[in-house]
Amino acid sequence: MKHAEFISQLDSARIVAAISAAEKKTSGQLRVFISRRKCPDALAAAAKHFKSLGMEKTRERNGVLIFVAPKSRTFAICGDTAIHERCGEGFWTAVRDEMTAHLKELRYTDAILHAISRAGELLGAHFPPASGPVADELPNDIAHD
Repeated sequence: MKHAEFISQLDSARIVAAISAAEKKTSGQLRVFISRRKCPDALAAAAKHFKSLGMEKTRERNGVLIFVAPKSRTFAICGDTAIHERCGEGFWTAVRDEMTAHLKELRYTDAILHAISRAGELLGAHFPPASGPVADELPNDIAHD
């Protein structure tokens, strides 16, 4: 699938709103990245973009990246070190499988919204929101390469 075709089918406003809503319930940070390139190893590409987006610089090391590469029909979800210490691989495998079901039905926005919701639930359980006003550490927009 072409990147432009995939992007045209996304409801970007709903995705950005979902990120914002999820982050109000946690000190964690969520990002979505859509790659224009073929990425046969989505997890390696996600790790690269995680770093290039500065996601490892959050105060609590609790960022989550939802990475999608439509050209290669691959995706990955990766979290920073503090998240892996608390949830392990089982959580990410479940979210991946749930996202796959939405993607197979060509419900791209739903797939990303579901991943945001589930990651937000996990973040909220392990990283409650800080007391008092806290600045959003990372942008909520959808990133691209």
